[in-house]
Amino acid sequence: MCVEGLVVGIGNPLLDISAAVDEDFLKKYNLKANDAILANEEHKPLYDELIEQYNAEFIAGGSVQNTMRVAQWLLEKPKVAIYMGCVGKDKYSKILEEKARESGLNVKYQYTDQECTGTCAVLITDNGKHRSLCANLAAANCFSPAHIEVPENRKLIDDAQYFYVSGFFLTVSPETIQSVAQHAFENNKVFAMNLSAPFLCEFFKKPMRAALPYVDILFGNETEAEAFSKANDLGTTDLKEIGLKISNMEKINTKRKRIVIITQGAHPVLLVKDGAVTEFPAVKLPEEKVIDTNGAGDAFVGGFLAQYIQDHSLEVCIKCGIWAATKIIQRSGCTYEGKPDFAPL
Repeated sequence: MCVEGLVVGIGNPLLDISAAVDEDFLKKYNLKANDAILANEEHKPLYDELIEQYNAEFIAGGSVQNTMRVAQWLLEKPKVAIYMGCVGKDKYSKILEEKARESGLNVKYQYTDQECTGTCAVLITDNGKHRSLCANLAAANCFSPAHIEVPENRKLIDDAQYFYVSGFFLTVSPETIQSVAQHAFENNKVFAMNLSAPFLCEFFKKPMRAALPYVDILFGNETEAEAFSKANDLGTTDLKEIGLKISNMEKINTKRKRIVIITQGAHPVLLVKDGAVTEFPAVKLPEEKVIDTNGAGDAFVGGFLAQYIQDHSLEVCIKCGIWAATKIIQRSGCTYEGKPDFAPL
């Protein structure tokens, strides 16, 4: 049974500000189509300009928040998922919280007055064919472990049975990751994590390796898995071998073996469990139906977790992940509409 507060996600909350713009707008801010960068000073005025002049759409974003929203959509019961991350005390955090709560999320943000709420401009050009992302992490970088020790938040963590963090959060608060992971281990709860990006495997290898012994379920795509193999000298580029080697790395909770799941876009999803690799075919859509692949990985995990926390089989969990990712890439941003019609059979 799906009770409130069953799963806690912790990550970097960003308000996605999405709008169709022309090539001149990109040139004005030295941006390229189909690129993703972190904002610097010259990009700061861009966000208000989008809102004031381009009929921008607001979407509650950030990798883990996307995953939790998709899970909530599939669960069709509010507040099963809790989300924590740091935002500023400003108009953007009000919009972000409103959008996240509309999705059914129980939002427990940490607020800082040191930075503004993190934002990501999603600039759409050429009739939807191209996207340029410009992210300003800002307040998301200010999350502190103190937030999970606030009594009401501590109770939420004590009551939850499943935890999910992104690799991106390794750059913000590895101490929080270790604290939650330790709690999960001591109470035999499920701790899941995502590799999130190739650069994290290389430049944040130490905190990633510190978290890995606690990880019960590890998600990643093919480029992230290859980067992990290279950074950790696994000696192979074969994805099945990489998955098997990661599944056999040190694990502190010996009551359950590690599950590794590697997605490959339109190619089969690899499930590594108990020394065996199972392939699940992904759905290959015609090119004209693919609108935006940015949220595919987040949606996959959201679909998977929505079924996993209901004790469905791993086969059903992965099929739901594939279903969710296929739905999301046919829309702009990590968005969805209507009632989910996922059928496991």
